[in-house]
Amino acid sequence: MAAPGTEVAAGPAPGPGQVRADWGPGEAADRGGGDPRGRFCSAAAPPSSDGTVRLPPSFLPQVTSNGSAGSGEAAAAETQRQQPAPNAWQVIKGVLFRIFIIWAISSWFRRGPAPQEQSSTGGTPRAPSRNLFPKDTLMDLYVYISEHEHFTDFNVSSALFWQKRDLVYGDWTSGENADGCYEHYGEVDISQSVQQNGSIYIHVYFTKSGFHPDPRQKNLYRRLATVHTSRMINKYKRRRFQKTKNLLTGETEADPEMIKRAEDYGPVEVISHWHPNLTINMVDDHTPWVKGSVPPPLDQYVKFDAISGDYYPILYFNDYWNLQKDYFPINETLQRLPFRLSFCPLSLWRWQLYAAQSTKSPWNFLGEDLYEQSDEEQDSVKVALLETNPYLLALTIIVSIVHSIFEFLAFKNDIQFWNSRQSLEGLSVRSVFFGVFQSLVVLLYILDNETNFVVQVSVFIGLLIDLWKITKVMDVRLDRENKVAGVFPRVTFKDKSTYIESSTKVYDDMAFRYLSWILFPLLGCYAVYSLLYLEHKGWYSWVLSMLYGFLLTFGERPTAPRASFPGWGGHRGYGGHKGAGVAGGVRTWGLE
Repeated sequence: MAAPGTEVAAGPAPGPGQVRADWGPGEAADRGGGDPRGRFCSAAAPPSSDGTVRLPPSFLPQVTSNGSAGSGEAAAAETQRQQPAPNAWQVIKGVLFRIFIIWAISSWFRRGPAPQEQSSTGGTPRAPSRNLFPKDTLMDLYVYISEHEHFTDFNVSSALFWQKRDLVYGDWTSGENADGCYEHYGEVDISQSVQQNGSIYIHVYFTKSGFHPDPRQKNLYRRLATVHTSRMINKYKRRRFQKTKNLLTGETEADPEMIKRAEDYGPVEVISHWHPNLTINMVDDHTPWVKGSVPPPLDQYVKFDAISGDYYPILYFNDYWNLQKDYFPINETLQRLPFRLSFCPLSLWRWQLYAAQSTKSPWNFLGEDLYEQSDEEQDSVKVALLETNPYLLALTIIVSIVHSIFEFLAFKNDIQFWNSRQSLEGLSVRSVFFGVFQSLVVLLYILDNETNFVVQVSVFIGLLIDLWKITKVMDVRLDRENKVAGVFPRVTFKDKSTYIESSTKVYDDMAFRYLSWILFPLLGCYAVYSLLYLEHKGWYSWVLSMLYGFLLTFGERPTAPRASFPGWGGHRGYGGHKGAGVAGGVRTWGLE
């Protein structure tokens, strides 16, 4: 082998056994070459007078103490050591990129219909519109309550619930509390139709002072001087009956009246409910909106006049702070309903917040059950905003954000670790299968009990990850010769060689054998207890609730890291992967 200073004959191209200089741009610059692609050694230095080229010492292969050339593994290890570790900024960029992807996907689901062309029929651009009620306009308020969605009974005095004259548009200083708000309390007489799940509507009219909302009064009615809105003020909610009983005795502790209603109306009954408070907001806004370019969800509330092109004042029924627990059912025992109605001005930015919160979820194709769950979840947020100390609320928000970050890191590191794992030494294969069983039980249990949709999706994703792990710890094959029922290929599982050849399999079998001596008797005792003292919908529900309750009582929590038993040599089911273990540990014990 050539030593430093060896001279090699220069030639036009390297033949067999000759050396080629393939260095990067930086290396070429260091050696006096400017071509980043690399050239044959004849281009590394000018040839000498005798036609030979002297190779640099760093270019030649290194020779070890025993006279053999250094191996490629040593060079690869040296290159690996020279690669810089990812700094904090690279990590932050990765997180920000993922946040951007999530934001883009959510924006795609939330986007409304495409805006109309901002041009008139003649092709000219639309001119900005103005509010038909200028600042400080004197107004009269008329509030009617009726059982009809379209109101025409202006002459029926009993339909008029509230009339207020000489209100000032944009006035923030009048009223009892000097905040521009007015309030009226009364009782609404209801008919037998409303008592039997009928609907009841509120119709609100604002007219310029001196005008009347009845179109039949030609001398007092002006279309451009009247703004009107209406809505149904009772709310239909579903009441579910779960017919549970003791599977051995057939007895139940449920109310006999509720059992009778379940037999008459089925497992789900729709009942009309009433809330005694409602606020009418008139938005103090004079923005020159252009028809067809109002952003969603504001475009649902800005109404333009078809002839003049101007827009009416924005009226908004504000029931955001009406909690679900304050609704009560309407039935035959009620003859009158208490009703407190308020009128208040509202700024544009606060109205935008309310409108955004009141917009229906983009997952509207999932059915009405999701809306009811969403209302109940929003109630907890509202109660927290109303009753929680601001400092404690801020701390809760911070902890929730940190919780989400650690949960994301736990899933990411879990997948990354199992995807790159080559050897199963120190890993418990049985705990992976137990994790699949555990996730399956939790998923079936929450589906049987109609839990929140978001929780169902989260558990389902966790189950898919656990199933994917099986392909990493075992050789999964499809046996197409021995088919199930002669149609479907049979799935076969075989231990990987790295698992069989190590002592991990022995310890794995030993640990699960010892654990089974404890857990199986406990499972039997808990099954007997659940069967004797608890009520269930049926035998299927009993099996699921018994297994789920047993996992919660004696096993590891379902929200903990996926492996349920310790591994060997101080490792968890993550194989001692520190990132996943720390993230999962904080997620399990620190934040939940």
